[in-house]
Parts: sequence; structure tokens; C-alpha cells
Amino acid sequence: MIRPLPTVFDQALAAAVRAPSPHNTQPWRFVVEHEVIEVWLDRERVLTVADPHGREARLACGAAAFNLVICLRVNGFAAVVRMLPDPAEPDLVAVIRLDGNQKATAGERRLAEAVFRRHTNRRPLLDKEVPPAARTALKSAALQEGGQIEYLNVSGRYSTVASLVRQAEALQADNPVFRAEAEYWTHREPGSPDGVPKTASGPPPYGPGVVTLRASHENENLPPREYEQEPLLGVLLTRDRGPHAEVRAGMAMQRVLLTATAEGLATSFLSQPFETARTRASLDRIFAGFGQPHTLLRIGYGSPTRLTDRRPVEDVLSHRTGPDVPAS
Repeated sequence: MIRPLPTVFDQALAAAVRAPSPHNTQPWRFVVEHEVIEVWLDRERVLTVADPHGREARLACGAAAFNLVICLRVNGFAAVVRMLPDPAEPDLVAVIRLDGNQKATAGERRLAEAVFRRHTNRRPLLDKEVPPAARTALKSAALQEGGQIEYLNVSGRYSTVASLVRQAEALQADNPVFRAEAEYWTHREPGSPDGVPKTASGPPPYGPGVVTLRASHENENLPPREYEQEPLLGVLLTRDRGPHAEVRAGMAMQRVLLTATAEGLATSFLSQPFETARTRASLDRIFAGFGQPHTLLRIGYGSPTRLTDRRPVEDVLSHRTGPDVPAS
């Protein structure tokens, strides 16, 4: 049987589902109509304890939208993005419409090539400094999507933010509802189409570090190892706030992550302080003069790890053939 070659939309959607999401929950679905792809927030996959307002889920959907756009561009199409276009449909995160032809730049091709290599590296990083040129490239990537990266080692806020990470981890460890939610999505078996499998988790830390990694992402089957003491930390911010800013931040985050992958860097998320009310309020105060903080990235050089799996595109895709057909 001869199978048809994948269409441009097929390729773009395959790229979209490679976006990162909290605990690999994949809180998105897509609707295709003619030359339009809609990105919808899937409320059933929003973490109700860690992310009750869907902030991290909208970041993930923004990252998926960026993957869609970059894939369309390297296939020769211009793409126009409208974020949260319908006030009556707050879960319609973005609408991406083909808008003629456009020749991809070398930089866009480099990012598209990184889509299927990018992954979250939860393991110890190497004792190797990230050079200034690479740091500048990540800052430039954020700016191109309306965001900014603030490196903590430069700002003098390193110890304060690291303390908030530890504080949030302790609060979450004492919360049985939070632990139950995290345990549901982590330590999945290899090949699970969602969640974080044990093989993608890091070894337990050998001794305390300045930055605490998630206890739920530890693989107790591995021997303890010493983690880097002071990894490069970068906070992703936007000048504006609210759901629209969260989608924009997701697109900026994904450009940063793909740029890091293209530069040979490993990245992971320190999301704990964004997931407890007390520490999130502290982060907002710390960065009040810069904008709204959305996520904290750990950046460095690390050994390769396996990619986590994703649900098939057909599980998150529907087609609309007329104006009266619902999006769900």
C-alpha cells in the first residue's frame, strides 16, 4: 500500500506536539480549517493543583504555536499569528493562517532542525561555562518574540531566586494533593505517550545543591550523583501581563529553547516557585522592574538523554469543514 506523503500541515503539527509542557501533559489540541490552524488549550490536561489558572499550560500552547510557525516557514510559507483572537473563546490560544510564500532564513532552518532534537535535560550538567556569545544568542531569541531573558548571575538575584526554588519544593513536598498530582504524571513507563518516564528523570542528587531539582523527577533506580553547584539560570519575562502575555512568552520560550539546542546547550525548567502562591508572589516582587516572570531556565552543557514521547497528532487534531462544525 502506498501511503500519501505528509502535507505541510502534517509536518507542522508533528513539530507542534514536540513542544515542552509541565510534566509532559501536552495541554493542547488543534483544529484545521482550509489554510488555518487553531491552537486550543485542553482544559482536561491542565494541572489543577500546580497550575490552576493555566499559566504554564498557555506557555506550552505558545511553544507549540511557535513550532507550527517555524515549520511552515521552512516549507516556504509565510504565517500570520493571532494570539487569543476571540474574547468569547478564552481557550482559543492562537490562530495561525498561511499568508503567501516566504523564503526561510538560515536561522529559521536551524531552529526547525532543532525541533526534533530539543528535550528537557534533568540530569547533572557539565562543569563548563556557557560562553558570552551563546548567552547573547538566547537573549536575542527572546527579544525576537517580544520577551526577554534576565540572567541571574548578572543581576545579583541568584541566591534569592535559588532560595525560592528550595522553599517551593519544600512546600510542595508537604502538600499531599500536590504530590499526588505530580506522581500521576511522573515515573511513567518507557513508551508512555505522555507524562515523564523514569528514563527521562535524573539521578538523585549526591548532597545538597544551590538549586533544588524536582523530587518527582528523580529516578531512584540510578545511583546518586553530584549536580552542578551554580548552573546558569535565566528568567524569561514579558513587559505585559495576563493570558495574552503567557502565550507570547511561550513562543519566546520556545525560540530560546530551540536556539539553545542549536548552540549545543542543555536546558531544563525550575518551575517550582511559579506553582505555589507564596513564592510566585515573591518572584513578581523581585522582577517588578523588569516585567512579568514566566519561567526559570537552567542552562548549560550536558550529556545527551532520550526524548520523551508524545501523543500521535491524530489524537489531538480535528478538522472543521464548515462554520457550524464545533472546534472540539
